[in-house]
Amino acid sequence: MVTAIGIIGLGKITEDQHLPVIARNPAFRLAAVASRRGMRAEGVPSFRTPAEMYAAVPEIGAVAVCTPPQVRHAIAREALAAGKDVLLEKPPAMTVSELDDLAAFAAACDRVLFTTWHSQYNAAVLHARRLLAGETVTRLAVTWKEDVRRWHPGQKWIWTAGGFGVFDPGINALSIVTEIMPQPVFVAAADLAYPENCDAPIAAALRFRTVAADEGLTADFDWRQTGPQTWDIEIGTAAGNRLKLSHGGARLELNGDLDVERPAHEYEDIYDRFAALLRERRSLVDAAPLRLVADAFMVGRRLATDPFHD
Repeated sequence: MVTAIGIIGLGKITEDQHLPVIARNPAFRLAAVASRRGMRAEGVPSFRTPAEMYAAVPEIGAVAVCTPPQVRHAIAREALAAGKDVLLEKPPAMTVSELDDLAAFAAACDRVLFTTWHSQYNAAVLHARRLLAGETVTRLAVTWKEDVRRWHPGQKWIWTAGGFGVFDPGINALSIVTEIMPQPVFVAAADLAYPENCDAPIAAALRFRTVAADEGLTADFDWRQTGPQTWDIEIGTAAGNRLKLSHGGARLELNGDLDVERPAHEYEDIYDRFAALLRERRSLVDAAPLRLVADAFMVGRRLATDPFHD
């Protein structure tokens, strides 16, 4: 079965990942796109609003929502009400309450809802989860530092309230943490650095705890790093094992030796999973990474830093 799919929101991640991956996946056919900025995708009609797209291309059975998070809830709810299955880019909504509502509404509409956390789909992440099953983690050090000008050029929405700021990439790390940790993780404290002219943080230092450990568990997020980018997670266990996930979860070292390395294949696996969920008529909603971000904002101290100018 081939699903006619529409895309709502055409930005960098859509152009870099969704469009080419859909084109290569035989389970999907790109039928149309909707962009309030009037952006277009080659070979398919473009519409300003999802409602216009649904009316003109009724065969669309599913949509991928790739807009900024501030508007995803309303767009996803409209799609579900129109009888469409929905794939949500990360973060899936602006708040946990919005995501809870979408999950309930999708169930009421008998539609499939899929929250995509692309970093979880790295082979090294899956292997790390298996290695840590039944272990007690005594050390966790997340270092996620990148250059916002390189990955989000001119995207003003990320600096507004609800735009997540540095948690837009940081939530990728948190999605790996919630996927691989054998015990639930809680945010114990957070220092959030806000540029004087922005309403979202540019850096964050988090301290975590679990039921088994209340120290030695940290995360350091920063959007001001130039040159080589850093996406590392280091873990130590009570049994003495040391794991290091690097390159965003594409590479895993176990006790200093390379254990897994696979080129990025995240979005290919996401769309394969979506195709399987559509066949099974089953939703997959994971709120854990979003909940940790919400908790960081709830317990975080606001610290002022230099203004940011793109």
